[in-house]
Amino acid sequence: MAQVKSASGQKIAIVTGGSRGLGQNTVVSLAERGVDVIFTYRSNRAEAEKTVSEVEKRRRKAVALQLDAGNVASFDAFVAEVRKALKAEWGRDTFDYLVNNAGMGLIGSIAEMKEADFDELYNVHLKGVFFLTQKLLPLMADNGRIVNLSSGLARFTMPGFAAYAAMKGAIEVLTRFMAKEFGPRGIAVNVVAPGAIETDFGGGLVRDNADINKHIASVTALGRVGVPDDIGPMIALLLADENRWMTAQRLEVSGGTNL
Repeated sequence: MAQVKSASGQKIAIVTGGSRGLGQNTVVSLAERGVDVIFTYRSNRAEAEKTVSEVEKRRRKAVALQLDAGNVASFDAFVAEVRKALKAEWGRDTFDYLVNNAGMGLIGSIAEMKEADFDELYNVHLKGVFFLTQKLLPLMADNGRIVNLSSGLARFTMPGFAAYAAMKGAIEVLTRFMAKEFGPRGIAVNVVAPGAIETDFGGGLVRDNADINKHIASVTALGRVGVPDDIGPMIALLLADENRWMTAQRLEVSGGTNL
């Protein structure tokens, strides 16, 4: 595998799906730790601009780029935009960290899941992650870090999430293979598996449905569902140099759900 050397100085992360929810929290948490960020958004430019503003309040730099994380055909053009941003904003041709966070939720039992919905989950959560990482790898500096997002649902079950959880289980396997293949370049690859979090994910199912929220809290060791601040800072910390010897690990951040 070709060696790509890092320029010294400012660390730069790419975070997919960084304009809302866990991705947005991760972007801001990275800024608080002194990391500049290129992040993607799918359609809501206003939310992306708010995220840029939050980063700038912390005296760091952010660039928002539009991307449909499930459209592999668009990835070459996206990588070209990343190259331009790196050169224009940082005078670099590499970045240091990649967080494959972009996601969406479609609920349906195995008996009722529509093929089109299954394909959309697959394109965003597995195929998109595989090929976007492949396309960005030549731009990643040696000794970089990758964090892939899985879910607690890859370990425990909840009705309606079979297809989604299957994609996340595949991401956990993919993470181990990435760690093995990218190891010669010093790139560490780990997977973070959040539990139920109060965001707009899945139409705000956990955040807005009091019965579901209460049930999940009742089966969680720490007695509540998660919030974005439980996840973003943890991912930012995982990318730090202090964790340089950790790779191919699954880190569940669920407050101890269904132990």
